[in-house]
Amino acid sequence: MHARNELYIDGAWVTPAEHARVIEVVNPATEQVIGHVPHGTAADVDRAVTAARRAWDPDVDLVERRRRVDSIIEATKRHLPAIAALITAEMGAPIRIAESVQTKVPLAVAKGILEVLDQPEKTERISNSVILREPYGVVGAITPWNYPLYQVIAKLVPAVAAGCTIVLKPSNEAPLSVFAFFDALHEADLPPGVVNLVSGPGRVVGEAIAGHPDVDFVSFTGSTGAGARVAEVAGAAVSKVALELGGKSANVILADADLTAAVKVGVSNAFLNGGQTCMAWTRMLVPADRYGEALDIAAAAAAKFTVGDPTDPSTRLGPSATASQFETVRGFIDRALAAGARPVTGGSERVLSPGYYLAPTILADVDPMSEIAQEEVFGPVLVVIPHTGDDDAVRIANCTPYGLSGAVWAGSDERAVSVAKRIRTGQLDINGGAYNPRAPFGGYKKSGFGRELGPYGYEEFLQIKSLQMPT
Repeated sequence: MHARNELYIDGAWVTPAEHARVIEVVNPATEQVIGHVPHGTAADVDRAVTAARRAWDPDVDLVERRRRVDSIIEATKRHLPAIAALITAEMGAPIRIAESVQTKVPLAVAKGILEVLDQPEKTERISNSVILREPYGVVGAITPWNYPLYQVIAKLVPAVAAGCTIVLKPSNEAPLSVFAFFDALHEADLPPGVVNLVSGPGRVVGEAIAGHPDVDFVSFTGSTGAGARVAEVAGAAVSKVALELGGKSANVILADADLTAAVKVGVSNAFLNGGQTCMAWTRMLVPADRYGEALDIAAAAAAKFTVGDPTDPSTRLGPSATASQFETVRGFIDRALAAGARPVTGGSERVLSPGYYLAPTILADVDPMSEIAQEEVFGPVLVVIPHTGDDDAVRIANCTPYGLSGAVWAGSDERAVSVAKRIRTGQLDINGGAYNPRAPFGGYKKSGFGRELGPYGYEEFLQIKSLQMPT
């Protein structure tokens, strides 16, 4: 049992205001309670924000900021195996994914921020004005359960690098790995109050962070509905907000693309982490005259996604992270089938018990405007939609409220880029281009605003001041 009974505030593990109340954590593969974390309150948030404000030094220099980030990275490295095991236990990520994508990628993100600090600071001038960049101050961060370490590092490390202090609320569903990360931070040589952790319900702790008058910047990752509420609460306090929200990304495969490669990579992307990825390519757009061929390739690729115990290295698809998410995904599939979608693989039936297991599901004959093609499912569900050419593909790709990620495949990079420029989304992979933890990531439309990762993610935590100098 992983019993965490304290919050991390002002450089120490402390007893919460209501120490008898806890949030239980359930292993989705066994459906058994495996631990708990404190049920924090607004009073705990206030205590953490007070510590963060006291610790904030707007004049902290580059050498010290770089030292803090380097200390975080080195301490985190020592805890990665334990963090990976906790991620598998609390949200069902297959252990091979937990040991690579879930933990090594966040480390690469942190190193990318360190590289930003290694660049010489430049003095910018516009005519007679000198432009300064200063840390925002106290940051409130609210993170989700699907990539618990990645989402925390993508906010905490650039905040610290910029000279900010932070109060973070992890998800209720996968908080244990975040507490383990804060064990690492406790070993890092950080001044008290620079990093603080308060767990608890979103409507209590999340809203207390978002609306706190002494929080300068709120960074949120999660559902579009919850993000809208965070923006509303933070807006009342006139705090800056960055939102990384949902997605319904399109994998656009054009007529002259390598169909086999594009479909296989697309299936792997859609089912990574059980489909519980905001940037997953959950809509595959293929040439109408090769529709049947594409479905055959996709079905064969899906068959290789072994469903099973996430602690088994051979497992490629673990359970849905929670009982509620499992039922939500099943509901999406059932309604799609009732509306006329054709199952190519999978379906809504539980395939293993105990555990919240679904088979990798591919649906054909889907109306691009139907619920299953418009709404974020957040499960192992891929819809395959035919298009009649470039213009039709762009139309379908742009027809959802979201604009987070996607891909374009064509016979040449130049042609793929020309189509990608017409798609309203924040990030696209061109002909299988690799993920870059230093490139800016964020959304258009209802996928949010603001950017994370690399220099652009770092700059989110800086305010701009201009000094008009005498000529």
